[in-house]
Amino acid sequence: MRIDKFLWCVRYYKTRTLATTACKKGQVRVNQEIVKPSREVYAQDIIELRKNQINYRLTVNDIPESRVGAKLVDIYRTDTTPKEQFEALELLKYSKDYYRKKGIGRPTKKDRRNIDDFTNENE
Repeated sequence: MRIDKFLWCVRYYKTRTLATTACKKGQVRVNQEIVKPSREVYAQDIIELRKNQINYRLTVNDIPESRVGAKLVDIYRTDTTPKEQFEALELLKYSKDYYRKKGIGRPTKKDRRNIDDFTNENE
């Protein structure tokens, strides 16, 4: 089975077009090699793909006939992604919520209250 079709079948991408585009951009590797979308995938191949700033790593157990339900995905692949990848994503989410770039616009109501509290404490 083609790598783009496999990634679509095991629900890593919502459409085959997205899977094909990821392969063309070099975000998908099979056995440490960057691959084209037409590359064939076999059992025991190790696939590495970058999606949403996470480097997923999975091992192919079997090849599905067509797209499978979410509950059956584990039959066809084993996810060996390190936990550090997901922890780094969590830290990134928290940092984005807290930090606001300068010049992004008017302060929010909460920002305004914080500024007022800060200036009132100094008086």
